[in-house]
Amino acid sequence: MARPEDSAWAVSVAQVASRPGQSKTVDAVFPAPSGIGDEVIGVKEGADVSVHGSFDSIVDGLVLTARIEAPVAAECTRCLKPIKRDWGVDVVAFFPYEESAKARSHGKPKNEDVEIVAGEDESEDVYPLSRDGAFADLEALLRDTLVEAPPLAPLCREDCRGLCSQCGVDLNEHPDHHHDVTDLRFAALAGLKAQLEAEEHGDK
Repeated sequence: MARPEDSAWAVSVAQVASRPGQSKTVDAVFPAPSGIGDEVIGVKEGADVSVHGSFDSIVDGLVLTARIEAPVAAECTRCLKPIKRDWGVDVVAFFPYEESAKARSHGKPKNEDVEIVAGEDESEDVYPLSRDGAFADLEALLRDTLVEAPPLAPLCREDCRGLCSQCGVDLNEHPDHHHDVTDLRFAALAGLKAQLEAEEHGDK
Protein backbone atom coordinates (compact mmCIF):
# COMPACT_ATOMS: atom_id res chain seq x y z
CA MET A 1 0.00 0.00 0.00
CA ALA A 2 1.40 3.40 -0.98
CA ARG A 3 2.41 5.70 1.84
CA PRO A 4 0.95 9.24 1.94
CA GLU A 5 4.41 10.79 1.85
CA ASP A 6 5.20 8.97 -1.40
CA SER A 7 2.59 10.92 -3.33
CA ALA A 8 3.94 13.49 -5.77
CA TRP A 9 1.38 15.93 -4.36
CA ALA A 10 2.04 15.38 -0.66
CA VAL A 11 2.87 18.30 1.62
CA SER A 12 4.21 17.64 5.13
CA VAL A 13 2.06 19.45 7.70
CA ALA A 14 3.03 17.53 10.84
CA GLN A 15 4.73 20.57 12.37
CA VAL A 16 1.51 22.60 12.39
CA ALA A 17 -1.17 19.89 12.67
CA SER A 18 -3.14 19.84 15.94
CA ARG A 19 -1.54 23.09 17.04
CA PRO A 20 -4.09 25.89 16.45
CA GLY A 21 -2.61 29.21 15.45
CA GLN A 22 0.38 27.77 13.59
CA SER A 23 1.15 28.46 9.93
CA LYS A 24 3.22 26.75 7.25
CA THR A 25 4.18 28.43 3.98
CA VAL A 26 3.73 26.51 0.75
CA ASP A 27 5.81 27.56 -2.24
CA ALA A 28 6.25 24.57 -4.48
CA VAL A 29 5.74 23.09 -7.94
CA PHE A 30 3.72 19.92 -8.48
CA PRO A 31 3.01 17.84 -11.60
CA ALA A 32 -0.42 18.40 -13.09
CA PRO A 33 -2.72 15.44 -12.37
CA SER A 34 -4.39 13.61 -15.23
CA GLY A 35 -7.88 14.39 -16.45
CA ILE A 36 -7.72 18.19 -16.60
CA GLY A 37 -9.56 19.26 -19.73
CA ASP A 38 -9.50 17.75 -23.20
CA GLU A 39 -7.94 18.33 -26.64
CA VAL A 40 -9.67 21.69 -26.99
CA ILE A 41 -8.55 23.19 -23.69
CA GLY A 42 -6.76 21.75 -20.69
CA VAL A 43 -3.58 21.24 -18.70
CA LYS A 44 -1.21 18.57 -19.94
CA GLU A 45 -0.58 15.80 -17.45
CA GLY A 46 2.75 16.31 -15.71
CA ALA A 47 3.00 20.03 -16.51
CA ASP A 48 4.39 22.25 -13.77
CA VAL A 49 1.69 23.61 -11.46
CA SER A 50 2.85 26.19 -8.92
CA VAL A 51 1.20 26.59 -5.53
CA HIS A 52 1.93 29.66 -3.41
CA GLY A 53 0.20 30.14 -0.08
CA SER A 54 0.02 28.74 3.42
CA PHE A 55 -1.57 26.14 5.66
CA ASP A 56 -3.09 27.63 8.80
CA SER A 57 -3.90 25.37 11.73
CA ILE A 58 -7.26 25.74 13.47
CA VAL A 59 -9.12 23.68 16.05
CA ASP A 60 -10.37 20.89 13.80
CA GLY A 61 -8.08 20.95 10.79
CA LEU A 62 -5.94 22.95 8.40
CA VAL A 63 -7.00 25.72 6.04
CA LEU A 64 -5.02 26.14 2.82
CA THR A 65 -5.16 29.60 1.27
CA ALA A 66 -3.19 29.68 -1.96
CA ARG A 67 -2.73 30.83 -5.51
CA ILE A 68 -2.55 28.02 -8.07
CA GLU A 69 -1.08 28.64 -11.53
CA ALA A 70 -0.77 26.23 -14.43
CA PRO A 71 0.03 26.37 -18.17
CA VAL A 72 -3.18 25.86 -20.11
CA ALA A 73 -3.13 24.80 -23.76
CA ALA A 74 -6.19 25.81 -25.74
CA GLU A 75 -7.48 26.81 -29.15
CA CYS A 76 -8.93 30.24 -29.89
CA THR A 77 -12.65 29.82 -30.46
CA ARG A 78 -12.64 32.51 -33.18
CA CYS A 79 -9.49 32.04 -35.26
CA LEU A 80 -8.50 28.52 -34.10
CA LYS A 81 -4.91 29.51 -33.30
CA PRO A 82 -3.23 27.56 -30.47
CA ILE A 83 -3.06 29.38 -27.13
CA LYS A 84 -0.54 28.69 -24.38
CA ARG A 85 -0.68 30.80 -21.25
CA ASP A 86 -0.64 30.51 -17.50
CA TRP A 87 -4.00 30.56 -15.77
CA GLY A 88 -4.19 31.39 -12.08
CA VAL A 89 -6.90 30.90 -9.50
CA ASP A 90 -7.14 31.66 -5.78
CA VAL A 91 -8.35 28.82 -3.57
CA VAL A 92 -9.36 28.21 0.03
CA ALA A 93 -9.57 24.56 1.04
CA PHE A 94 -10.18 22.81 4.34
CA PHE A 95 -8.30 19.70 5.46
CA PRO A 96 -10.07 18.38 8.58
CA TYR A 97 -8.38 16.12 11.11
CA GLU A 98 -9.65 12.56 10.90
CA GLU A 99 -11.72 12.81 14.10
CA SER A 100 -13.32 16.04 12.88
CA ALA A 101 -14.08 14.45 9.53
CA LYS A 102 -15.77 11.51 11.25
CA ALA A 103 -17.82 13.85 13.42
CA ARG A 104 -18.89 15.83 10.36
CA SER A 105 -19.95 12.65 8.60
CA HIS A 106 -22.31 11.99 11.52
CA GLY A 107 -23.72 15.49 11.24
CA LYS A 108 -22.37 16.93 14.50
CA PRO A 109 -19.04 18.12 15.93
CA LYS A 110 -17.13 15.83 18.23
CA ASN A 111 -17.13 18.42 21.00
CA GLU A 112 -20.21 20.61 20.92
CA ASP A 113 -18.61 23.01 23.43
CA VAL A 114 -15.78 23.85 21.03
CA GLU A 115 -16.34 26.84 18.78
CA ILE A 116 -14.84 26.24 15.38
CA VAL A 117 -12.79 29.23 14.31
CA ALA A 118 -12.19 28.83 10.59
CA GLY A 119 -12.52 26.35 7.79
CA GLU A 120 -16.16 25.93 8.73
CA ASP A 121 -17.66 27.70 5.78
CA GLU A 122 -19.72 25.06 4.00
CA SER A 123 -18.80 26.66 0.68
CA GLU A 124 -15.15 25.77 1.12
CA ASP A 125 -13.75 22.68 -0.56
CA VAL A 126 -12.92 19.90 1.89
CA TYR A 127 -10.10 17.39 1.36
CA PRO A 128 -8.71 14.67 3.63
CA LEU A 129 -5.42 14.61 5.45
CA SER A 130 -3.45 11.39 5.77
CA ARG A 131 -4.67 9.08 8.55
CA ASP A 132 -2.04 10.37 10.97
CA GLY A 133 -2.65 13.99 9.97
CA ALA A 134 0.97 14.46 8.94
CA PHE A 135 0.44 14.97 5.20
CA ALA A 136 -1.95 16.88 2.98
CA ASP A 137 -2.31 15.49 -0.53
CA LEU A 138 -3.07 18.21 -3.10
CA GLU A 139 -3.81 16.00 -6.10
CA ALA A 140 -7.61 16.18 -5.89
CA LEU A 141 -7.51 19.89 -5.05
CA LEU A 142 -5.35 20.69 -8.08
CA ARG A 143 -7.54 18.66 -10.40
CA ASP A 144 -10.79 20.14 -9.11
CA THR A 145 -9.44 23.69 -9.25
CA LEU A 146 -7.84 23.52 -12.68
CA VAL A 147 -10.79 21.79 -14.33
CA GLU A 148 -12.90 24.85 -13.51
CA ALA A 149 -10.22 27.50 -14.08
CA PRO A 150 -10.00 27.90 -17.91
CA PRO A 151 -12.67 29.96 -19.71
CA LEU A 152 -15.34 28.15 -21.70
CA ALA A 153 -14.56 30.16 -24.84
CA PRO A 154 -10.83 31.07 -24.82
CA LEU A 155 -9.61 33.82 -27.13
CA CYS A 156 -6.08 34.52 -28.38
CA ARG A 157 -6.89 38.17 -27.69
CA GLU A 158 -10.01 40.06 -26.70
CA ASP A 159 -10.43 41.75 -30.10
CA CYS A 160 -9.79 38.64 -32.20
CA ARG A 161 -11.57 39.11 -35.56
CA GLY A 162 -11.78 35.39 -36.28
CA LEU A 163 -11.91 33.76 -39.71
CA CYS A 164 -13.74 34.77 -42.86
CA SER A 165 -16.99 32.83 -42.94
CA GLN A 166 -16.70 32.35 -46.69
CA CYS A 167 -13.10 31.35 -47.31
CA GLY A 168 -11.56 30.90 -43.86
CA VAL A 169 -8.80 33.52 -44.16
CA ASP A 170 -7.53 34.91 -40.85
CA LEU A 171 -9.06 38.38 -40.50
CA ASN A 172 -6.46 39.35 -37.88
CA GLU A 173 -3.73 39.06 -40.52
CA HIS A 174 -5.87 40.44 -43.36
CA PRO A 175 -8.15 43.08 -41.79
CA ASP A 176 -9.13 44.53 -45.21
CA HIS A 177 -10.20 41.17 -46.59
CA HIS A 178 -13.75 41.05 -47.96
CA HIS A 179 -15.90 39.50 -50.65
CA ASP A 180 -18.13 41.29 -53.14
CA VAL A 181 -21.34 39.41 -52.65
CA THR A 182 -24.19 39.55 -55.15
CA ASP A 183 -27.67 39.18 -53.79
CA LEU A 184 -28.87 35.91 -55.32
CA ARG A 185 -32.42 37.22 -55.34
CA PHE A 186 -31.44 39.62 -58.14
CA ALA A 187 -29.13 37.28 -60.03
CA ALA A 188 -31.87 36.22 -62.48
CA LEU A 189 -32.80 39.85 -63.18
CA ALA A 190 -29.16 40.71 -63.77
CA GLY A 191 -28.93 37.87 -66.28
CA LEU A 192 -32.08 39.00 -68.04
CA LYS A 193 -30.77 42.55 -68.18
CA ALA A 194 -27.52 41.37 -69.78
CA GLN A 195 -29.45 39.31 -72.31
CA LEU A 196 -31.71 42.26 -73.28
CA GLU A 197 -28.71 44.57 -73.62
CA ALA A 198 -26.98 42.03 -75.87
CA GLU A 199 -30.07 41.70 -78.06
CA GLU A 200 -30.40 45.47 -78.25
CA HIS A 201 -26.82 45.86 -79.39
CA GLY A 202 -27.38 43.07 -81.90
CA ASP A 203 -30.30 44.89 -83.52
CA LYS A 204 -28.25 48.02 -84.09
